[in-house]
Amino acid sequence: MQNSVGPPVFPVLDTLRALGAVAVVGTHTSFWAGAYLGHGMWGTLLSRLDIGVAIFFVLSGFLLSRPWLARAQQHLPLPSVPGYLRRRSLRVLPVYLVTACAALLLLPTDDGAGGWRWVRTLTLTDLYVAHQLPPGLTQMWSLATEVAFYLVLPGLMVLVLGRRSRGLRSRRVAGLLVALPALSLLWIVDLAARVGDGRLMVLQWLPSYLGWFAVGIGLALTYTVLQGDGPDPRAAAWLAELGRAPGACWTAALALLAIAATPLAGPSLLVSPTVGQAATKNVLYAVIAGLVVLPSIFARADGGYVRLLSARWLRHLGHISYSIFCIHLVVLELLPRAFGYQLFGGHGLALFGLTLGASVALSEVLHRLVESPFVRWGHGVRRSGRSTSSQPSATTAAS
Repeated sequence: MQNSVGPPVFPVLDTLRALGAVAVVGTHTSFWAGAYLGHGMWGTLLSRLDIGVAIFFVLSGFLLSRPWLARAQQHLPLPSVPGYLRRRSLRVLPVYLVTACAALLLLPTDDGAGGWRWVRTLTLTDLYVAHQLPPGLTQMWSLATEVAFYLVLPGLMVLVLGRRSRGLRSRRVAGLLVALPALSLLWIVDLAARVGDGRLMVLQWLPSYLGWFAVGIGLALTYTVLQGDGPDPRAAAWLAELGRAPGACWTAALALLAIAATPLAGPSLLVSPTVGQAATKNVLYAVIAGLVVLPSIFARADGGYVRLLSARWLRHLGHISYSIFCIHLVVLELLPRAFGYQLFGGHGLALFGLTLGASVALSEVLHRLVESPFVRWGHGVRRSGRSTSSQPSATTAAS
């Protein structure tokens, strides 16, 4: 949705952040309760709520690449890389560091954590040097992967747009959108096993998810092209038209999610999938997340879909969703034991309600005292009472 003054605003994307965060909380509490087993396809669907991560990655691809593409189209200098990296760092690190310290200090399973564990955890390098992530922080593999994407994005944009403003090179960007998913599949099918020597963690590295980020970049390209003065390319116009039919997009997404809940996309438990299952799940999740995000960009601003999902309370839940994402596993490690719930002992709905409620409450505090101050700082030093930053904050629950 185009804002009349300043950069475009997409209010429904805030709500999608909230949806993604709630889905991640749901899949983790369902696992804790043992709900993946004994409930048939419903249990498998609960395990597939990790689709929230795919939504986060698509959102990041869209929100973070769009300013680069927009400035190239307008023949303006590309965004400052140091400024971009400063904003990203101040966006994700403060809340993460608070959460990591809380997990290492408060959780009994982290008692006796040595100096090396502290170093690799605080530097977000567990994913690359350890065989598993610390209790209370196992979801942070996706944050480490997001950070890796943040680091490579400027290079990808310079590769397809050039160092100097020469306009939007749509065909070169489209070539990137083909290359990234192809690299993802090649990594899953062959390269990961060569690099990881049998370790599952390599399948959580950035190469596995370049296709998901590429979907977001593709949506940013579509949006940017349609804002230009030239004729609308057929593919961009078709995608935008599909995005104006939210019901069709969500129906297709849910149908594909049901397919993802079959053995085609692998087991629901923490069992290594076959190469074919991993590739199938990866592709299905990319399409599902793209279909979910698409109408949030292109649906009519005066339509019921945008009005409904732009509710203030939903958007606020999206604003604190990153803190929810970070803190909820620490809560899940502490609260159930306080109420006498055992691991794999059921009480899924109670666990979900308790974990989400406590996480939202803590996230309000984190958002106000930690997240917001650093985000404002990241937007630039104020001069004459006004911020020097002209770029919108691109945030996701996993970023």
